Amino acid sequence: RPHLHGFVAAVASSYPAPPYRRMDKSSQATRYIPAKEIFDLQPDFADDVAAANFPQTVLRFRNDRAAASVGLEGLTNEEWVRHFGRFEPLPGNLPRPQALRYHGHQFRAYNPDIGDGRGFLFAQLRDKAGRLLDLGTKGSGQTPYSRFGDGRLTLKGGVREILATEMLEALGVNTSKTFSLIETGEALERNDEPSPTRAAVMVRLSHSHIRIGSFQRAAYFNDKALLERLTDYALRKLYGEEPGNNAPAQFLGRVVERTADLAASYMVAGFVHGVLNSDNINVTGESFDYGPWRFTPLWQPGFTAAYFDHAGLYAFGRQAEAIHWDVAQLAVSLRPLVEAEPLIEQLERFPQLFGEAMVRRFCWRLGVVPSSDANAMIQAAVRAMASTETQIDRFFFDWRGGEPREGTDYSGEDWAAFREAVAGFEAREEDQHPYWRDAAPCLMHIDEVEAIWNGIAERDDWGPLHAKIAAVRRMGEAMGTGPAEP
Repeated sequence: RPHLHGFVAAVASSYPAPPYRRMDKSSQATRYIPAKEIFDLQPDFADDVAAANFPQTVLRFRNDRAAASVGLEGLTNEEWVRHFGRFEPLPGNLPRPQALRYHGHQFRAYNPDIGDGRGFLFAQLRDKAGRLLDLGTKGSGQTPYSRFGDGRLTLKGGVREILATEMLEALGVNTSKTFSLIETGEALERNDEPSPTRAAVMVRLSHSHIRIGSFQRAAYFNDKALLERLTDYALRKLYGEEPGNNAPAQFLGRVVERTADLAASYMVAGFVHGVLNSDNINVTGESFDYGPWRFTPLWQPGFTAAYFDHAGLYAFGRQAEAIHWDVAQLAVSLRPLVEAEPLIEQLERFPQLFGEAMVRRFCWRLGVVPSSDANAMIQAAVRAMASTETQIDRFFFDWRGGEPREGTDYSGEDWAAFREAVAGFEAREEDQHPYWRDAAPCLMHIDEVEAIWNGIAERDDWGPLHAKIAAVRRMGEAMGTGPAEP
């Protein structure tokens, strides 16, 4: 099992709701490009299912920015609700939702009794660049894999996922996009929050819903044909590569590269996913499925997001280790197709790739050009943040471009090593966006998340949510285009 602890440890209501479009005619026919590639993985990969028949469908959030990337921003609100609340098929797309089959390690215990239990793949389509994307659901009803669950999603869970994905996208993390949230008029009983609570159905836009757990299930049943189809699908459809002489090792290498970058992006964002089980790791390295997530205010390696993570398995400082462990389970699943040695070689690249990604992403958020001295600078910054209990977001905001913000005081001895290390770094570009003249950085800490939800729960006040989305997107504009994918 990889050990990365040492490196990681070192290193409001006055706003109106957005003006949802109400158009007389849909423009989807001009830019919407349907796809049905998921059928390449049949048989024995997914089950036809039907969406729940909800009492109500009240549109609460539509992500027109994400919709524009796939040619669906022209849908009227009525069309939007029909497709993403009632799940009328998109033209030329999947005729019926597909509940995907997979297994997974959950907190290191193998579980063969999972799968899409409250969601399904609703549609596949291509963006402007031709990239294959999925529209998948959460809270859309029971499936053959629901076990004893009701197949529903709390409205609070949907609101939290909007906030998580918007903030992560602004901070350059490769994340799914919360595409739609529709309240469904049901009252749900939950053991871990006040009940009854309001229900919703959510749609996310993702670069695939193929998980490490999808490969684990195929290996569990010794289904070599499905393993081969999954590997070929991932390389051709998701990575745009022709399979070479050793397709499994080639594929594993891409997953290692993307997930090492994902782990680093979490650290630099100060983000704790909370449940990094192997069924929650997408083989494209895209982050998704946000349950008990948190942004840690301080650089505390032991900070956890899930109240049930008693051992701190998925703590802030252990996320790289956890993701590497999950990728190792993918390697194990590929063993029926190839000898171990080339898979081990790919796995062993993870720590170095993680370190390189930390440099790339830390320097990007700091707004400086990476150099050969970046490791020392990052370690000095992490030590200073930890010893002085300086907020992560405050640090990056105050030191944007490699120089301290006017009016701030970082003169103490704890910051001496960092001041010396960062002095030789060049600013990546001049920051002209007015965000950098704000008094404080945009945050996404738990007290504000809870306050936003309380306004909805108590007064049906959606203004603070929409205001926060606008503020986060403004920060994202100021941050600029994220670092290139590996």
